[in-house]
Amino acid sequence: MRRTAAMALWLACLVGLFACSHAKPPAGRWEGTYDAADVMVAVRLEIDGSGNVFLSAPDAIDFPAVSDEQRQAMHARLARHLTEAWGEVTPRKFEFDGSTFRNPGGFAPQMEWNAAAHQMTVIVYLERRSGIRIPLHAVSNFSANPWAA
Repeated sequence: MRRTAAMALWLACLVGLFACSHAKPPAGRWEGTYDAADVMVAVRLEIDGSGNVFLSAPDAIDFPAVSDEQRQAMHARLARHLTEAWGEVTPRKFEFDGSTFRNPGGFAPQMEWNAAAHQMTVIVYLERRSGIRIPLHAVSNFSANPWAA
């Protein structure tokens, strides 16, 4: 009887410990791009030591077929917007379970972190399309043109 009570108390403490623990998001900077026939997205992400997430992802969507020259001009416009608007990005808080970032109380994943591979992925939801997973690469400083990296 004592053994069962002790085991139940130990289990309750263990469950409480896991319930109170919160995974800490990885701090760092990442950037990446996505380029498809009718969708372009440039992404810049920074997570500070307090877990604040700064994210900007300007996009172009539902455009007609374009020439390579027009596509390069669109890349340049998105990169310029990313750089110019970065100072106005406000911090966001996400729920983070050690691998997935979600809006507080939300269900849909917004970002995914693979700690073993040190890989960050941002999921962009445009209009009624399925989420677009955009793998990012870590950077020490953001580049003026994420398309070139």
